[in-house]
Amino acid sequence: MDLFHALSDEEGKLSGLDRKLAQITIDDVDFVMNASIGELAERVGVSPPTVTRFCRRLGCKGFPDFKVQLAKLTYVGLRYVKPEVPTETPDEVAKDIIAKAQNAMFQLHRQLDVSALETAARLLRGAAFIHAFGASGNSAMIVNELHNRLFRLGCRIHASNDHNMNAMLSAAAQPGTVVFGSSFTGRDPALVHCLDLLRQRGVPTIVITQSGSPVAAAADVVIAIDLPEGKNIFRPTSTRYAYLAVIDMLANLVAYADRPKSLKTLRSIKEELVSRRDGDDRQLLGD
Repeated sequence: MDLFHALSDEEGKLSGLDRKLAQITIDDVDFVMNASIGELAERVGVSPPTVTRFCRRLGCKGFPDFKVQLAKLTYVGLRYVKPEVPTETPDEVAKDIIAKAQNAMFQLHRQLDVSALETAARLLRGAAFIHAFGASGNSAMIVNELHNRLFRLGCRIHASNDHNMNAMLSAAAQPGTVVFGSSFTGRDPALVHCLDLLRQRGVPTIVITQSGSPVAAAADVVIAIDLPEGKNIFRPTSTRYAYLAVIDMLANLVAYADRPKSLKTLRSIKEELVSRRDGDDRQLLGD
């Protein structure tokens, strides 16, 4: 049962009184969660039996069950019940996205553990092979970008975003392997399982995640990123920019750790692209 969909009445199925009850529920969830059936009926100006019928029409057994289902809804977050939309026009959206990206960079710079960054870069450059484990969404993007950056520097690396494959790769990891993991929440039990397997096998692990999280606790090297999220559920998380910046930092440090090797591979890639594309070597550097 999708209670929020029913309360929103997008299909116009609710009667006038039911719409009033639905609206007060959306507008003041805390009141409804703590009110008795009589208090809710009095506030809306209906009888308690009307409230009971309203709850049953939404698919609940009665008012107590309605409050249970409402509690489950609020557990996901009230911001999804009453989403804030502070921006609307293209100009407002552009300014908001850019401001949030800049703020993410500034906050990352203030909290970044450069010693962890240095240790991670040293492990990556010295690895015979690198596995990069993500899962889905943003974490998949991050490990794919690590692969995109490091193969250009002569690193042997493979990115995987399948939990079962990650577990098998962890169980099969050989000496000389280093594993990099990404988790925006730090609460990915499948990634924690992989990190535990790797620790048992003595394989060094690096993660980029939230500090104090289960993923952080299971890894050897933690590059912590703890940024506050806004209330606009429609705007993509600006934390992505901080994660991408860390990937760029790692790639730069890995390149500097063995400049001749990095230079040779980068030049080979650029020569191939220029000769096959248009003969113009004034394209983007590093790509």
